[in-house]
Amino acid sequence: MDEETKRQIAETVLEILRDADMTSTTEFKVRSLAAEKLGIDLSHPDRKLFVRGVVESFLVSQNSNDGHDDDKSDPRQEQEEVAVEQPEGDREEEEEEEEDEDEGAKKRRRGPKEYDDDGDLIICRLSSKRRVTLQDFRGKTLLSIREYYMKDGKEMPSSKGISLTVEQWEAFRDAVPAIEAAIKKLEGSD
Repeated sequence: MDEETKRQIAETVLEILRDADMTSTTEFKVRSLAAEKLGIDLSHPDRKLFVRGVVESFLVSQNSNDGHDDDKSDPRQEQEEVAVEQPEGDREEEEEEEEDEDEGAKKRRRGPKEYDDDGDLIICRLSSKRRVTLQDFRGKTLLSIREYYMKDGKEMPSSKGISLTVEQWEAFRDAVPAIEAAIKKLEGSD
């Protein structure tokens, strides 16, 4: 992705975030609005990850501004000043350079959260080859439990696994006590 495209995406995402109701706005909504405004498909993993970085940087700067006791009355003005002090493109370039330096890395870390190469949130690793991830696919949130394999130095998802919608996950979660009881009953009958 060229620098001009990154700049346009960052500016558009920041504009959307500044005007958004942060209690109901999701990353998907921001990405969809930006894609619509720019006429660019932002669902590709590299673009999705770039938008996530801009959103997270915005949220971090917003949280740090909340701690200041300045006499400013307009929070948008504060955000614009933060953006001027350190442009989003510069922060993204620094992150990309760090990633390039560490080509062997199989995961991205941002604070306590871990992301895979496609920008999906890794909830937990069940084994060296299996993990649980949370992803956005065609506007739906999916919880995936899947096996991964190595190809050209990258971890790739295999067809061995399952992806659950939020509704399916909730049904499964609610069934866990019955599953645990059945496991105990089976183990007791051995």
